[in-house]
Amino acid sequence: MAAKPVELISEAEIAARVDELAKAMAPLIDEETVCVVLLTGAMWFAADLTRALSRLGKHPLFDALWLASYGDERRTSGQVMVRTGLQRSVEGRRVMVIDDVLDSGLSLVAARQLLLDSGAAEVRLAVFAAKPWPEPRAVSPDFIAWQAPARFLVGYGMDAAGRYRDLPYIGALD
Repeated sequence: MAAKPVELISEAEIAARVDELAKAMAPLIDEETVCVVLLTGAMWFAADLTRALSRLGKHPLFDALWLASYGDERRTSGQVMVRTGLQRSVEGRRVMVIDDVLDSGLSLVAARQLLLDSGAAEVRLAVFAAKPWPEPRAVSPDFIAWQAPARFLVGYGMDAAGRYRDLPYIGALD
């Protein structure tokens, strides 16, 4: 049996950070803004974040991109594959990309470029967790809920070969 993850941030703290992030981004959300969740890891964060925005009277449009660069590995392959693209037009609209964790930044760079190529007027990036990285990244999120440690994170959508996404907290497996 696999080792149990060590809890780093609780379910209650996650909820508080999501609410604070929603308050910070609410002034940038209008009725034409499209929130684009990066599947599959960011579904949990996107659901909580868009509900928090709703409680603030903000009701953005919603879409998803399914990008993959990790597969079942603990390291990125260095290439991002688009498994499923957008379902709605972003042409001329503000877009808020929602992702679970910033590691290398490859997925966010690919998502931003795809959205700009699709005609988005503006693309902003929101991540729940930002991990330290040994070299400068090609992207910096506009919104970060938590500065995470340099550990292998699981829970709240983050996984280890498909496991542990369902944890209500964020833990580390290392």
